[in-house]
Formats: sequence, C-alpha cells, structure tokens
Amino acid sequence: MATGDRDRVAEQSQGATTERSAYRVLSGVAVAITLLVLSPLAWLVLRAGEMDTARAIELLISQTTIEVTANTIVLVGSVTLLSALVGVPLAILTVQTDLPFRRFWTVTSALPLVVPSYIGAFAFVSAFGPQGHLSNLLAPLGVERIPAIYGLPGATLVLTLFTYPYIFLTTRAALLSFDGTIVEAARSLNHTRWEAFKRVTLPQILPGIAGGGLLVALYTLGDFGTPSIMKYDVFTRMIFNEFGARRIDYAAVLSWLLLAMAVVILAIESRIEAGRDGAYVSRGARRPGEIKLGVWKLPATLFCGAVATLGLALPIAILLQWLVRGGVGYSDAGRPFQLGFAWNSLTVAAAAAAVSVVVALPLAYLAARGDSRVSSLPDRLSYVGYAVPGVVLGLALVFLSLKYVPFVYNTVFLLVFAYVVRFMPQAVGTTKSSLLQVDPSYVEAARSLGYPPLTAFRKVVLPLVAPGIAAGGALVFLTTMKELPATLMLRPLGFETFVTYIWRVQESGYYGQAAVPALVLVVVSGLSMLVILGREQQNGA
Repeated sequence: MATGDRDRVAEQSQGATTERSAYRVLSGVAVAITLLVLSPLAWLVLRAGEMDTARAIELLISQTTIEVTANTIVLVGSVTLLSALVGVPLAILTVQTDLPFRRFWTVTSALPLVVPSYIGAFAFVSAFGPQGHLSNLLAPLGVERIPAIYGLPGATLVLTLFTYPYIFLTTRAALLSFDGTIVEAARSLNHTRWEAFKRVTLPQILPGIAGGGLLVALYTLGDFGTPSIMKYDVFTRMIFNEFGARRIDYAAVLSWLLLAMAVVILAIESRIEAGRDGAYVSRGARRPGEIKLGVWKLPATLFCGAVATLGLALPIAILLQWLVRGGVGYSDAGRPFQLGFAWNSLTVAAAAAAVSVVVALPLAYLAARGDSRVSSLPDRLSYVGYAVPGVVLGLALVFLSLKYVPFVYNTVFLLVFAYVVRFMPQAVGTTKSSLLQVDPSYVEAARSLGYPPLTAFRKVVLPLVAPGIAAGGALVFLTTMKELPATLMLRPLGFETFVTYIWRVQESGYYGQAAVPALVLVVVSGLSMLVILGREQQNGA
C-alpha cells in the first residue's frame, strides 16, 4: 500500500475513533442530565414502597379513580386535537399565504401563550359565568340562563385558547426552515396545492406539529388551575385535594397513574415520528410560492381575529375591568405591588431559560442524530418531568431536599431546578425540530475538512438551529413566569413574584390589586416573543 493511502486510512480511522468518542461523551452527558431531571420521581418511588399492596389495588380500581381517569383522557385528547386545528392553520396562514397584516397576526397568535391559563379561566368565568358580563347583558332581553361555562366544555375551551400557540410556534418554525424548491418541484409535476401540501409539506412539518402537540398534551395533563376553576375533576385537581387532606397514599397512586398516561402520550408521539428517523429537509434560501387566498382572504382574517379576540383581547379586557372597577372586592387593600416582585420573576425565569437551552441541546442532538432508538430515550424520559404537576414536583423536592441536600432547601437554586425539570422539554422539542431540518451532509463536509466534531457543530449546525434554540428559550421563559404551584411551595421566604402576589391577593378577594401585576405579567412575558420574531425577520419571514 502506498504511503499516501496508508495516511488516508490512518486519518479515516482516527476520525472514526474521534466520532465514537464524541458520541460516547454526548451519550454520557445526556444520561446524566436525564437522571438529574428524573430525580424528583424518587419521592413517588419511596411513597409507593411504603404503601400496602391491597390498599393500592383498592384505590386503583375505585369508581372515583376510574371517573377521574376518563375525565383526564377526554380533556387531554380534546385540547390537543382542537389546538392542532387552531395552531396549524394559523402557522400556514402567517407563513405561506398573502394574509393581510401577517406580522400582526403572527404576534396576536403567539401572545395567548403569555396569559396564564388560570387567569384566562378567571376571565372566562367572569365573562361567561352564571353572574358574568354576558349574562348581565342578556338579562334585560329576557335570557335568564346561558350554557354553563363550567365542566369539560369550559376547561377545554380555556386550555385550547392558551396552549395552541405551542403547536403554532413549532409548526411555524418548521415551515420557516422549509426549502421551497421542493414544493415547487411537486407543483411542476402537476400536483395541486393541496396534493403538494399532503405529499411534501405535511410529512416534513409533522415533527413540528407532533412536538407542539406533545407539549399541549403534557401541559393539559399537568395543569391544575384551569380544571379547578372550571370545577372539572382530573388527576391534578384530585391530587391537590388529597395532599391538602393529608391522604398521601391516594395522591401517590393518582400521581403514578398520571405519569403512566404521560408515558402513553410519549409513545404515541414517538410512533408519529417513527417514519422520520434520520430524515431531514435541507434549509434552502427559497421559500414556497405565496398562496393566494382569493375569496378565502376574508374568512381567514376573521378566523385570526376570532382567535385573537378570545385568547388575548377578552382576558386583557377583563383584567382592565378589574383594574378600574370600584366597590367591594376591587378597592385597594393589603400589601401593594412592588417592582422587586417583577425583578424576582424576571431573574428566575431568565435563569431557568438559560439552563434549559444548555441542557436540552445534547438531548435534542442525540435524539435527532442518534443511530438507534436508544438514542432518543433520554429525550423521551425528560418529558416525564414536564408531565408531573407543579404541586407534586414541589412536594417531592421539599421532601428530597430536606432529607438529602438540606443546604439547597428554601433557596432560589431549588426553585430554578424545579423550573428546569418542568419546562426543559419545551427547549428540547423546538431544538430537535430544527436539528431535523439540517442536512447531515453539511456536518460530513465540515468533518472532511478536518474539523473535530465539536467545532463542526459550532460552525455549521449551531447557526442553523439558533432560531429553534431561541424559540425554546422563549417558551421556557414564558411558562416559568406563569408557574404557580411549584413557585408557591419552593420559593425562599419573602421571595415574592408576579404569580405568588396575584394568587395571594385573589385569595383575599382584592381583584383590583391582582389586575396590575397580571397585566404587567402579560406585557413583560409578551416581550420575549420579540426574540422569536427577531429571528424570523433575520430569516426573511
């Protein structure tokens, strides 16, 4: 063998060894992160081990458990389906059509995510409840009763309006990364717009839709405030009540059922993406030709306006009404709101977002570029933390920190850790969706030029997936700002935030004081959307 050939073989062998070493390191980091994220579940394991088997079986097969399980399944399925029916059309309209004022509708379609769902539920009860504004307006017209907002219909409506942006944003990110020449090629083969969408666009944006749907399903599964306000018994409401009544055994059983349902949701989403393993769409400079709405322009605009009205204008109007209305329950009383509360919220949310995007990157990369199904296991397992209700996570961390690491108990560190456990999957989902759009040959070309794996990733992949990373960080920031139960249970003494102040004054019945921080929370959280929109503008959206 010639000397040159031997040198090339040696270089290839050394490169393969380096690749394997980098993959092992990445896998080790991903496993360590996953174990850390799952550590709070040790509390449930310990509780389960202390429970009598006969008692556990009795609780599992009780009529109440069966009813709560059915209620939870129906709510999660309904909200996820309706969120997709709202979010996907909005994403397509704001990216690929000649919809008037697309930038405006992009902002209004994303902003309902900044409204805490429990505040949205309060607003809808205030507007459509038995003694609400709509009932008062219709009373002089002889309408004595209107359909009840409580129960499954109300919970489904509220959760859909304030969670569909997850699907909207992830689908929009996938559409913005889509190479338009592929659609044009399909159109050149005499495919109609609808056929091109079904055969070309939909299969490529399906990971984005599935990732957003996963977030919606898990959020709905773990939400406590909305079902409680709407008086609809699901796992989270029952767990909270059982903990309050000190019936820890039943709360633990319900928590395990909730986690089992989360695993089922993950399995369904995994099956959707099964056909996409290792697939990608090259990121091209050209976008698909703009779709002319024609006679559908007005219906499309009305659709966007209706969603924005219900998901954004209505809750803000109710908050403003709380602010200006006088009388019992609306006058100022108690401790006034302070700017320090806003600073506390911003700092912990920013810290949670920064940590989440850093630890999400190895999980997302391993899932998107791994060469086996095992590669996606850390990514899948990380979503379990997102499904754990904040009240369960808070109690678990209180128990574990007091017993094993007392020096972190009642600290900001523990609070930020709880946020990362809960919301890191949002950063994983958007980052993985962006990684799936990157042509692997780009990395191979960089490696052929002698770049080590980390350098090739930094120079080639990272700039391409930056919009997905930024979107994930923004999502974590938004949801951290709104998190209530974990914040109430884990915050240091005297550490007041937007949500703890809102909850305290609402419990006291002083809605006027709750309106100010709630409105500020919506405005400040909405500013994080500028990160997403700024990235889109750089990409020519």
